[in-house]
Amino acid sequence: MEPSAKERLVALFEQWAGQKVEMLSELPASGSDRQYYRITGKTTNVLGAINRDVKENRAFIEFSQFFRSKSLKVPEIYAVDGDMDCYILEDLGNTTLFDWLSTARREKEIPAPIIDFYKQSIEQLIQFQLSGQKLDFSLCHPRSKFDKQSMMWDLHYFKYYFLKLAQISFDEQLLEDDFNRLADYLLQTDTSYFLYRDFQSRNIMVVNDQPAFIDYQGGRQGALQYDLASLLYDAKADLPQALREELLNHYILLITQKIKIDELKFRELFKGYVLIRIMQAMGAYGFRGFYEKKEHFLKSIPYALENLKHLLPGSWLRDKFPTLHAALQEIVGNERLLQISAAPVLTVTINSFSYKRGVPIDFNGNGGGFVFDCRAVHNPGRYEAYKTKTGKDPEVIAFFEKEPDMHDFLDGVYNLVDQSVAKYLDRDFKHLMVNFGCTGGQHRSVYCAERLARHLKNKYQISIRLKHVEQEMRG
Repeated sequence: MEPSAKERLVALFEQWAGQKVEMLSELPASGSDRQYYRITGKTTNVLGAINRDVKENRAFIEFSQFFRSKSLKVPEIYAVDGDMDCYILEDLGNTTLFDWLSTARREKEIPAPIIDFYKQSIEQLIQFQLSGQKLDFSLCHPRSKFDKQSMMWDLHYFKYYFLKLAQISFDEQLLEDDFNRLADYLLQTDTSYFLYRDFQSRNIMVVNDQPAFIDYQGGRQGALQYDLASLLYDAKADLPQALREELLNHYILLITQKIKIDELKFRELFKGYVLIRIMQAMGAYGFRGFYEKKEHFLKSIPYALENLKHLLPGSWLRDKFPTLHAALQEIVGNERLLQISAAPVLTVTINSFSYKRGVPIDFNGNGGGFVFDCRAVHNPGRYEAYKTKTGKDPEVIAFFEKEPDMHDFLDGVYNLVDQSVAKYLDRDFKHLMVNFGCTGGQHRSVYCAERLARHLKNKYQISIRLKHVEQEMRG
């Protein structure tokens, strides 16, 4: 019997590293069919990837090597199986820009370090776009250029998997005419740059306080505006409009120092690229959510609707693409879609605390809930470098990402809490409390509380109250 791809991945690691696999942990699935594993040997920690799409693998591997040669922070490829369906690559950790943003923001307020990180990412984006002009675009998959045909694929994806499944009314021929006009309109600019294709907060990693980048295997030639639109109008990142304008201005300031552009034309077409990017994303939400019944994709729809509202005012869209404009107007006012963002029926209160002060009291009258003791997990507070940090700081997050005990601990927490949340939702209960305690209420408990909040936010339509008791008492 032929060895499976997973068996060949293990063999590839052992041949490359010269050591046995001690732990093989599959990472959660994302929106693709690729499988990723965290592989731990005696002295080596890497990622392993399995993907049956050989052409996509070849694009990712070749692009990675090219961009590393241009000093861009992308994963190093260590070893590739002869069948090209599995490979070993550098592990950049678990902390994405989206994770950091979700953890650190308070309502609409974005902390200054994250804004600076966005600006660093934009500087790196420009390097991708300009240095990538010298790529071998014959490697691109599935198409070498974001041309009219590529645009029509995205627009039809939106039509069939969002408009039709959401039961939005439209005249098919008139909408098709608008799609053709929109593609022609967007192609009024230089499309010779590298287009990353999915340049958004979940594909930007936080590594030693610097941005690193993944998932560019769908890259191709295209316009500068597309990737910037992807980053600034990333649905669940939900950036304030004023910050989007600030970052757009920052991009234009930087790009005009590198190449000559018509700024007024750039800004005009930028709105069009924001529109097609939002529609492409909504097609994905419809396919994964309405069609494949994956609920967490539906939760991005309300954010996409808010993004659309920024584009609908004014005459440019209505005058140029009237049927498309009418369909989009119906989307943002559609009651069924608005129900997705209806007020949740369950509130989960998540606390971190110090055992020195005792377990927080449940003021909802339910007598308390889960209490998880984090003190068996390796404590970064024992080391001088982390003593002034908390479980929300990137340095501490990076520390815990390398701790197998923390991963095992949280996997158990997720399984237990998920079971209760699902039952509480089914029985229409209103409150659940989850407490994480450690010695000082600073590192382990804070990290666990933040991670559970993110896990539940991405999986369920519930309200989450997150409180770090000890940290708030310290001011």
